[in-house]
Amino acid sequence: MTLSSLIRTVAILATLTSPAVAFNSALAALPTAVNGQPLPSLSDMLEKVTPSVVNITTEGSQRSNDALLNDPFFKRFFGDVLPGDRPISGTGSGVIIHSQRGHILTNHHVIDGADNILITLTDGRKFQAEIVGIDPKADLAILQIPPDRLVAMRFGDSDRLRVGDFVVAIGNPYSIGQTVTSGIISALHRNPGISEYENFIQTDAPINLGNSGGPLVNLRGELIGINTAILGDQGGGNLGIGFAIPINTAAGVINQIVQFGKVERGQLGIEVGDMTESLAKNAGIPPNGGAVIVSLLPGSAAEQAGLLPGDIITRLNGRIVSNAVDVKNMVGDLRTGSKVHMTLLRGGRPRNVTVIIGSTPTAALGQNISDRPYWERRF
Repeated sequence: MTLSSLIRTVAILATLTSPAVAFNSALAALPTAVNGQPLPSLSDMLEKVTPSVVNITTEGSQRSNDALLNDPFFKRFFGDVLPGDRPISGTGSGVIIHSQRGHILTNHHVIDGADNILITLTDGRKFQAEIVGIDPKADLAILQIPPDRLVAMRFGDSDRLRVGDFVVAIGNPYSIGQTVTSGIISALHRNPGISEYENFIQTDAPINLGNSGGPLVNLRGELIGINTAILGDQGGGNLGIGFAIPINTAAGVINQIVQFGKVERGQLGIEVGDMTESLAKNAGIPPNGGAVIVSLLPGSAAEQAGLLPGDIITRLNGRIVSNAVDVKNMVGDLRTGSKVHMTLLRGGRPRNVTVIIGSTPTAALGQNISDRPYWERRF
């Protein structure tokens, strides 16, 4: 580099870093439009859906020997629990799913042990709620209030979600009032060991104490999930990892509770496991291309239908099976007597089999949920 070119370079750098240039950059305003169009806003969508979201306040009593009450995360919010029964109160959220019936969907743990459930609508009206039915295994419950000028939220299709989709969480965190937070879908099909039947949506949309039971919605204002839990630090702080029950998973529970008042899960009578790399290679499928049958209960519906250990389940009722948890969740949505159309690989060849769900009590259907550290907070 010549001396003259070096001088020119130094002069350019001095100009770019001069106080005047820095001052002018600081004065640059954020754009209000792109290509002549106003910047997008969620306001219009939220005006339509927020009337469907309710605040839930509960009162009840709880035994002090409950493991949850002695959990250090629980004590952070409620303090030490004295022996015997003691009155407790809690808050949560819910979403109206049927305006003409007054049905509200929420988490079971929001209303568990409640003697009194008070629903507050966005317009300030308050109603005492009755419990239509619960499903502790999926952590869902349906409540009912008088169908007086209610607005129900439209269901979306959680099977069509993709990682990176924008989502909005709505609820009543820390009882400060209805609050909206936004983020993206961080992952799908999460199984952190929170409940017996799992297939969670993971999101970084902030979820906090009081958000439980509130809706996770897409940008069209459709209900795609029910906010249920977060992964928090030891101080109870939010780490940006929240979990929501997919609405398609909840739909089976809703239908059973509305029709029968309870959830009655049938069983195939099989134990299944995830595919190993070598097994998948021999079958000519990817490692997440199915679930392998490990064993069958004698006399079970699966054995009567001709299923065998080593069969690889790739589809159930037309839905793709990726792992053992998929089998457990899909079968868990079905009642005794339901038909399951299965696509199997046996010896590398596909087979189609129909099994009628039985009522055989099965201790292990899919992967067992082991005793895991209580690293998540349930909100």
